[in-house]
Amino acid sequence: MDSDESERVKKEWLERMKREGKLTRNPTEDHKFGLKVLQNTTRREILISLGSERKSFEEIKEKFNLNDSMANFHLNMLEDALYIEKVEEEGKTFYIPTPRGEGYVENVEMKK
Repeated sequence: MDSDESERVKKEWLERMKREGKLTRNPTEDHKFGLKVLQNTTRREILISLGSERKSFEEIKEKFNLNDSMANFHLNMLEDALYIEKVEEEGKTFYIPTPRGEGYVENVEMKK
């Protein structure tokens, strides 16, 4: 994806999040929540493992040796912080990184 397309995708995502009422926290609170979510190693590793592809709930559970409850807990936290999105396809739940999640991986994790 070139930089113009990436910017377009980010802008469309941000507008959709605003329309859906998902950007309700003020920026300071939003950053605090994001930091809290990503302080957990498992959640960071889930986000990194998604890369730019999608993974099913079952794949994530298996890869990180989580039961249903713990997988839901971690995935819900990442989703609430807008780092990942849930997508339903053919009766199966998949998770994909959002532009915010991709930005974190690219600008923080890949620069370590």
